[in-house]
Amino acid sequence: MKFAGKVVVVTGAARGLGQEYARQFARRGASVVVSDVRDCAETLGVIESEGARGLAIKTDVTDSQSTMEMARAAAEQFGGIDVLINNAALYGSLKFAPFDQLDESEWDATMNVNVKGIWQCCKAVLPSMKDRGAGSIVNISSLAATYGMPNGLHYTASKAAVIGLTRGLARELGRFKIRVNAVAPNVVNTEATAEVFGDKRERILDVTLSQQSIRTPLEAGDIVGAVLYLSSDHSRLTTGQTIMVDGGTVFL
Repeated sequence: MKFAGKVVVVTGAARGLGQEYARQFARRGASVVVSDVRDCAETLGVIESEGARGLAIKTDVTDSQSTMEMARAAAEQFGGIDVLINNAALYGSLKFAPFDQLDESEWDATMNVNVKGIWQCCKAVLPSMKDRGAGSIVNISSLAATYGMPNGLHYTASKAAVIGLTRGLARELGRFKIRVNAVAPNVVNTEATAEVFGDKRERILDVTLSQQSIRTPLEAGDIVGAVLYLSSDHSRLTTGQTIMVDGGTVFL
């Protein structure tokens, strides 16, 4: 799968999975726009070390002006947008607890970033993709959406909404040859996972592994193949789908 001549936007790209997506697109010849509320200088350096062109933009996905500026800068720098990876999400900073003990403000923030943020970014890139006559949007959901993760209802509900959003957008945007799909990973060994589980991390990873058909821990690189496939012309007639990358925990 090659992306020479393609322009890819990755949100939530300052670290972890987002940074790995950016690296792999750059390695395959894409021009990559990386955005985050955090500084993306490190990720930009990774892109450039792969010999690719890159652009780093500070973006708040919950703010329409910020997402529109992201899309404008990408189109101005590289001439358009072909692929959007909606990776930005609240996860590592969340407090997990029984549903009746969750903080209302944190619930609202989770929905604002994880659901509204995708909506905002899709709206922002739509004009450019329509001008291109095609495009691919890949939304990052989670195993939590289909498994029903306890003590994290705000995160679980937000990631379930991503699947519904993906299906609805696929119906709306198909006439423009814009495809919309989702990838739903299991727990991945990233900085955010370490932040969520703290000193319980190893025990949680062991329990997660015990429920997988293929009992190999997921690393950031394991998710990349599905994202690349859904972004590429190899999946030109695939839309509205959710691919589970979970070691065989849930079968759709």
